[in-house]
Amino acid sequence: MKRSNIYTIVVIAVVLGVVLYFALREPKSVTTATAKPETEEGHAHTPIKEVELNEAQYTASGIVLGGFTMKNLSDVVNANGYTELPPQNQADVSVHLQGVVQSINVIEGQYVKKGQLLATIESPEFAKLQEAYLTSKSNLEYLTLEYDRQKTLSDENVNSKKVYQRTKSDFEIEKAKFNSLQKQLSLLNISKAGTSSTMPVMAPIAGYITQVNVKIGSNAEVGKPLFSVIDNSKLHVDLLVYEKDLQKVKPGQNIRFTLTNQDNLEIKGKVFTVSKAFENETKSVAVHADISNNNQALIPGMYVNALIDVGVKEVKALPTDAVVRAEGREFIFVLEDGHEEAEEHGHKHEEAEHEHEEHGHEGKMFHFQRVEVKTGTTQLGYVQVTLLQKIDADAQIVLKGAYYIQSHLVKSEGGGGHEH
Repeated sequence: MKRSNIYTIVVIAVVLGVVLYFALREPKSVTTATAKPETEEGHAHTPIKEVELNEAQYTASGIVLGGFTMKNLSDVVNANGYTELPPQNQADVSVHLQGVVQSINVIEGQYVKKGQLLATIESPEFAKLQEAYLTSKSNLEYLTLEYDRQKTLSDENVNSKKVYQRTKSDFEIEKAKFNSLQKQLSLLNISKAGTSSTMPVMAPIAGYITQVNVKIGSNAEVGKPLFSVIDNSKLHVDLLVYEKDLQKVKPGQNIRFTLTNQDNLEIKGKVFTVSKAFENETKSVAVHADISNNNQALIPGMYVNALIDVGVKEVKALPTDAVVRAEGREFIFVLEDGHEEAEEHGHKHEEAEHEHEEHGHEGKMFHFQRVEVKTGTTQLGYVQVTLLQKIDADAQIVLKGAYYIQSHLVKSEGGGGHEH
């Protein structure tokens, strides 16, 4: 009985040992298998990816290289508005006497100088005015001599004062008539010598012809514009600033604005005055700003998006086109040292050799590295960029064409591309 109990105890001990062995071994195995991916993930980092373009691909992609730009993107007031022209830089050309259009010397869009001949108007009234002027001039010459003679005789008490006074009156009346006719001819740009039935129409300011409202044979009416001329050299910007931002805006502050559908081209200016009344029953006030770098083809009435710099907080920024988004992160591309021959890269694997043969890579190669960044405030086509990987201070960053490089990278990876 005792020996049987001993056997029973031994069997139970063996079974228990086996159970305990597997019970303890299994959790250890599970823990190891689970921890392994965690360890790998804990040490994982963003792989450095590089893209290679040959010269033909580089040229066709329209890539533009550059560096960071310091921009004030946060300490600003946003405003919209239009390009405006002061009234003194606009002119409507009309006539003071009615006539018929004899000739037209300009077309719409043509640049004219101040005083340039625009058209000629014909009317018999012009000849009559010249005739009256010449007659008055002749009478005035006679009355001037007669007035001087009668004055001398009156001073010597040879003739009566009455004769002298009558001569003086005739002289003064004719002199006033002559001066009036002279001013009328000057105003009408009509010659004072000879008689003519035509009158020239001159440009009152230098600028561009925007409207031609007549044609040959048209009746030129008094006060009705024949031409319109504008001088865009004094173009400025009118921005609408709302009441909540009004206290931040002051004369002398810098502005930056872009034009709609103009490739985010940035134009600079400076505030010169702030209106003291609300515009058109709204809670916005007009802020007037001069244009500093007005070398663009600007015309009145163009819509603008603007930033008014009310502070000096500048950050590193890039054009929005320079940043691409992939895999839930943001990247830029940096140009690395170029290579003259494809063989210098030492591609050993068959996929790279196949790609070289397919695209015919020869000559200069362009090598780009993808660098991860973090973006911030975006304004007027620029975005604040913080580097998450170190690059050289003078690195050439892809400002335009980054999406082309990214698509090339995706294509390469899908077709057996490689990572460095």
